[in-house]
Amino acid sequence: MEIKVKEILSTVLYPGFQKDIVTFDFVKDIKVDNDDVYITIDITSSSDEVLKMLQDEIKSKLKSANFGEIYLSVNRPKAPKETSSKGKNIAPQIGNFLMISSGKGGVGKSTTSVNLAIALAMQGKKVGLLDADIYGPNIPRMMGLQNQKPEIVGNSVLPLKAYGVEVMSMGLLLEEGQSLIWRGAMIMKAVEQFLRDISWSQLDVLIIDMPPGTGDAQLTLAQSVPVTCGVTVTTPQEVSLDDSRRSLDMFQKLHIPIAGVIENMSGFICPGCNTEYDIFGKDTSKKIAHEFNCEVLANIPIEPDIRVGGDSGKPVTYFNPNSQTAKRYMMAAEKIWKKIEQINIEGGVTNELIQPTTPAGVSACSTGATQKSSHGSHGGGCGCGH
Repeated sequence: MEIKVKEILSTVLYPGFQKDIVTFDFVKDIKVDNDDVYITIDITSSSDEVLKMLQDEIKSKLKSANFGEIYLSVNRPKAPKETSSKGKNIAPQIGNFLMISSGKGGVGKSTTSVNLAIALAMQGKKVGLLDADIYGPNIPRMMGLQNQKPEIVGNSVLPLKAYGVEVMSMGLLLEEGQSLIWRGAMIMKAVEQFLRDISWSQLDVLIIDMPPGTGDAQLTLAQSVPVTCGVTVTTPQEVSLDDSRRSLDMFQKLHIPIAGVIENMSGFICPGCNTEYDIFGKDTSKKIAHEFNCEVLANIPIEPDIRVGGDSGKPVTYFNPNSQTAKRYMMAAEKIWKKIEQINIEGGVTNELIQPTTPAGVSACSTGATQKSSHGSHGGGCGCGH
């Protein structure tokens, strides 16, 4: 009888996803006593709406199969705490902002952004993913949204949805293969519009996949919304670590708390024998994490499923949740959310100290404009002190 109950439960989709609660391994125990059924499930969402939808569907389907009383025990996390951040915020309906950055390109920043977004969504958070990498918008392909166009309602654009995540990218607005040849001021305007003119819902967190480096896009984002914390993505090679230091230094100069470092391409897992080889080195990012008083959130290995998932629009965290990579992304997402909650408990963040004194559309770092500091002195218009 337990097998029959499990078969029925395998038809119950987890709200917001196209996978069932058995595949997600949410069903922890099934017992049948005469015709009565006792079920224990662990879910990742704190939403009362999700809980009720699951309760109603499970009981309805089991009753239709002529079972008796249904006793359903559901374990779920606590509801997210509201943000306590202050300062300028042109997207106030969004609770928290997570900046994913890297000192250089090609380190897997977009792959990390996608899988962290999905991991947080699977853990019950309302998540948005903004592809702010204007020159290299890869998120649509990775999220299986290629050739889809967002709907425009009035003066706002509705984000697309995939795997429980709201998504927006310049790649959804351009023809495939079209290039952008923009100056910094145009990039700054685009970042602002992605925050203000996109109809994001009441999100717990918006993950922003930034362009590589430390330029106008990062500065504009930090001045437009109070960024709750930042994550730097690196690879184990020293040349990547050198650039990652600049990314972490940028967080400090912009008064953005550092959630940690993700070391990508950290070891290679052989698909034939599951042995892990450190072909590019491993754990080298511990040194820079120590320098900036943060932690290594995860060592993400090279697995063929990551490449296949990215190219085919089937992210590894969603489609292969039992892989080492997916488990490490899930653990990293848990650590990041704990950091976000800690920041909010301690009073949140503010971007008041980095507001520009230069005219709109002008890069503060490229001018002699001044910026007030918390000590009454003046530095560069971006707040970096230069």
